[in-house]
Amino acid sequence: MKPIVTALTLLISGVSFFNAHAQDDNLKLNQIQVIGSHNSYKKAIEPALYKAISAKDTANQLSGLQYEHIDIIKQLDMGLRNLEIDINADSKGGKYAHPKGLDLAKPEQPYDPDGVMNKPGFKVFHVTDIDFRTSSYTFEDLLQKLKTWSDAHPGHIPVFITLEPKDGDANRFGTVPEMFTPKLFDEVDAVIRKNLGANKLITPDMVRGNYKTLEEAVLKGNWPTLKEAKGKFFFILDNSDKKRDLYMQGHPSLKGRVVFVNAKPGTPEAAAMFRNNSEDATIPDLVKKGYIIRTRADSDTKEARANDYTHFEAAKKSGAQIITTDYYMPSKFFNSPYHIKFDEGGYVRVNPLIGVVKKK
Repeated sequence: MKPIVTALTLLISGVSFFNAHAQDDNLKLNQIQVIGSHNSYKKAIEPALYKAISAKDTANQLSGLQYEHIDIIKQLDMGLRNLEIDINADSKGGKYAHPKGLDLAKPEQPYDPDGVMNKPGFKVFHVTDIDFRTSSYTFEDLLQKLKTWSDAHPGHIPVFITLEPKDGDANRFGTVPEMFTPKLFDEVDAVIRKNLGANKLITPDMVRGNYKTLEEAVLKGNWPTLKEAKGKFFFILDNSDKKRDLYMQGHPSLKGRVVFVNAKPGTPEAAAMFRNNSEDATIPDLVKKGYIIRTRADSDTKEARANDYTHFEAAKKSGAQIITTDYYMPSKFFNSPYHIKFDEGGYVRVNPLIGVVKKK
């Protein structure tokens, strides 16, 4: 019995030792690597609705939506340190109050029993009329939950949040999303500041400091240390076209903005970037230069269905600081053991590419 106990003790001690180093106060923000969730708020499409839609899904695209997440607070309690939130503008209120999917199949549970979808403000859901079940109907509600959790866990490892503003053309049901504008993006910043508080934010202004541009600060290594960043949130806009440019408009180097953007290397706003293909050969070089990179371990349920860890292994080795997944726990919708965490255990570790701790 003694050898088993000794081995177990060593295992537990090793994990604790590693976690202590993963949270070393002298590490810079870009010197850690975290695992988090993709579309973190998403609840499953109800079976009856899924069946009704899939009957017309000849290309089998719907299978990519067959996943769900536990409550965001439970994800944070597990140790995940990245969340993804989709926001849909609804300035007048009521635009998304009655998803068309409710008429395609009898719902198993009520939708929005408190009527919050009728009120103006940013709404949180994945796909209009189809994939609309969510753990938080509004952006404000979700942010308030995050603040409550953060206040109860002072000194937590910073949480990275990828924020995707959604608009575009009318869908097949005729629902026309509200388009984002610079004014609406001002409101996004205001909602974040109001509901989280400035003291809980890592902003572009903080990182830029006295440097001429945000990118210069990043290339010079001016990220905050974990000691400075603990208990805070770091937002990145998940967009690389018109909406990104609208958010940057009038804010060179993102001066005065709350959210970092997916800017191109060589531009004043470049600091954090998306490289969704974890096998992208450019990721290690970008990480070594000082940028924060987000990549994916899996997508559209493909890796989970095949129990394929190829992209997760590539993501770990790449040094990308943020790795997202739909499977920190195995799927309940199909038979596969696929789920991810770091080899050392948990969802935060020292970055294997650049995570050298310099003692003062």
